[in-house]
Amino acid sequence: MNGNPLEEFFLHALFHFHFLGHDVAVTQAVISFWVIGGIALLAALHIRVRASIVPERFQSLVEMLYETMARVVDENIGAENREKYLPWILSLFLLVFLGNFLGLVPHVFTVTSELVVTGILAVAVYLTSLVIGFARHGIRFLSVLVPEGVPFWMMPLIVPIEIISQLARPLSLAVRLFANMTAGHTILFVLFTLTGTLAVYLKWLPFSISVVLYLLEVLVAFIQAYIFAILSAVYIGQAVKLNH
Repeated sequence: MNGNPLEEFFLHALFHFHFLGHDVAVTQAVISFWVIGGIALLAALHIRVRASIVPERFQSLVEMLYETMARVVDENIGAENREKYLPWILSLFLLVFLGNFLGLVPHVFTVTSELVVTGILAVAVYLTSLVIGFARHGIRFLSVLVPEGVPFWMMPLIVPIEIISQLARPLSLAVRLFANMTAGHTILFVLFTLTGTLAVYLKWLPFSISVVLYLLEVLVAFIQAYIFAILSAVYIGQAVKLNH
């Protein structure tokens, strides 16, 4: 890595292939997405084939995750909308969590450390909420820009603020995930580098801290995916219920 703590976040073309006359570069991020998709597919096939009334450990874990995401949908979008929106929220959680978690495996690229990736996910969530809002409520959906109880004379001030607030949603959703993944991995890199450069009798200190932080990053990987799923459900729920 040449001592650069940000080197692991740089994308490099691993190989190229031609598709419809275009040269397509396959980077570490693409490989990571393939791995994420493969893991999700294998897990789904395993559950489909091995599911039983008395669940094994893996099935119990999957069922617990399903119930957790179902509760997120029920509380924020509505139990009556579970069947429609649970697959979307659950897929977002799995994509973000696997992207976070696999990034902790040595030599596996952290796709959620790319602002482009988190940005696309965040914009997709926000655009979905807008489509749902206008599809269900029509032009009345624009009332989200007018909080209840605001005097008419304050509208020229409040509406621009609400527009900025709406536009900040995908930005905050993307930057939160990107910043947490990037910061955590950078700190781990620095600590592991210190372990190799310090004197023998001091190596234990950065190594011990890095082990603790590594375990903490595993927890952060889950928490950030959970937060992303909750906020996505909140935004969609507000569009469904026309909440302000």
